[in-house]
Amino acid sequence: MAPTVNPSTSSSRTAAGRNPTADKLLLAASELMIASNSIEVSLSEIAQQSGVNAALVKYHFGNKDGLLLALLARDAATEMTNLEYLLAQPISATAKLRLHIAGIIKAYHQFPYMNRLIHYLLHESSNEAADEVSKFFVGPLLGFHRRLLAEGLDSGEFRKVDPVLFYTSLIGACDNLFFSRHAMSRAIGVGPVTDEVCRDYVAHMEAMLLGGILTNKKAAKA
Repeated sequence: MAPTVNPSTSSSRTAAGRNPTADKLLLAASELMIASNSIEVSLSEIAQQSGVNAALVKYHFGNKDGLLLALLARDAATEMTNLEYLLAQPISATAKLRLHIAGIIKAYHQFPYMNRLIHYLLHESSNEAADEVSKFFVGPLLGFHRRLLAEGLDSGEFRKVDPVLFYTSLIGACDNLFFSRHAMSRAIGVGPVTDEVCRDYVAHMEAMLLGGILTNKKAAKA
């Protein structure tokens, strides 16, 4: 049976950014996951890294899954907050889409464990955790894609595109870059995701996605 998340997870997740002890635990978990390139870190490791008693995880987050949920919410918060701001900018839908593609890929690069946390919390944790991830990540991001693609369609910049398929393409591309890197490394010696690789991938995804969406293909090169 999948572990459950404490019912107070939502309030704990919201308060975490205002609580120094909770922040230390989240920072420690993040640092350990980046260093180990894995989300399989123990509460004792997190406690040792943070200098905080492991028992305080239960107090602040309910359990380890509650902590992981709070960590994902923290990492996704900036990108989610920026969505409304980006939509409101007096620039073309094409320019907004470029900025969004770069922003999402850079967020995954900054937090390379993010895709694994999303998969774990959506598919291997509890229904409560999956509902939370859907509310603060999947739903807002898919809603943003719907609105931006509709804006581009109305302005004549974009052809009609299914937002669910677009979401799948962009988020799936992030998943493959950061999740499949190890398999490619073993098979053909591909190196880690560096800043240069991230920049190249942003340019690649812009060309791929915009090339398939824009009504004026010349704009994709601008």
